Amino acid sequence: MTLFEAVASASGGPPDPHTASQQAIAAELDHKLAGLATLEDRIAAIRAAIDGRVAFSTSLGIEDQAITHAIAETGAAIDIFTLDTGRHFPETLDTLFETEGKYGLKIRVMYPDAAEVEDLVANDGIYGFRYSIEARKACCEIRKVRPLNRALKGAAAWITGLRREQSQGRSHVPFASYDAAQKLIKVNPIADWSLAQLEDYIAANNVPVNALHAKGFPSIGCQPCTRAIKPGEDIRAGRWWWENENGKECGLHTQGEDPGFEPKDHAA
Repeated sequence: MTLFEAVASASGGPPDPHTASQQAIAAELDHKLAGLATLEDRIAAIRAAIDGRVAFSTSLGIEDQAITHAIAETGAAIDIFTLDTGRHFPETLDTLFETEGKYGLKIRVMYPDAAEVEDLVANDGIYGFRYSIEARKACCEIRKVRPLNRALKGAAAWITGLRREQSQGRSHVPFASYDAAQKLIKVNPIADWSLAQLEDYIAANNVPVNALHAKGFPSIGCQPCTRAIKPGEDIRAGRWWWENENGKECGLHTQGEDPGFEPKDHAA
């Protein structure tokens, strides 16, 4: 079955020509990135394959810091932005300041709508997100998902730092796929990297990293929703630790998937 046929079967009809074209580009890029050895080569290939604005959403965590370094090294014309939820650790803001200074880059900062945050807190309370998964996801929706959607509006591609090793829910992350919700190509250039490979890259290139990583925080989100992990815990166990739900996500990476894409584990 061809990619076009798979999408048509899953959706009940053929996709529009633009969607089909984007899916084809994503499939070709997914294959190409698997064959490139360096992150710099992958960043250059992404920029060359995409017509239009390529946006990179950085959380300022270790994965995204590696990608920022590669973007700076290649000089690729990529729009770098971050989401300031109003609940960040001071160390995260320190990392933003240090990164802009080291690379001479301007990282665009996206904020949630003030009125929506005020309404959320008025209705749920200052820590209302701890009462239920639904309340927590509502907080993430206002503070993260909606600002992300605004930042990605009009972009042709979205680069993220997702890795397959990060969690069971991300174990089949492709290098590139079509994001139906955002209507763009989503690219994960370090999808196949191990933590050891990532740490080696950071050390070899003297990339600035969040000080919390050295204090047991492999995954860093909002301060009230993130704790250090214990020995042997999953690397995302410190996120929303009071929940028992598997595959915990904030909603940024669960909005839309390409129904015609079958994830494959590539050997780079």
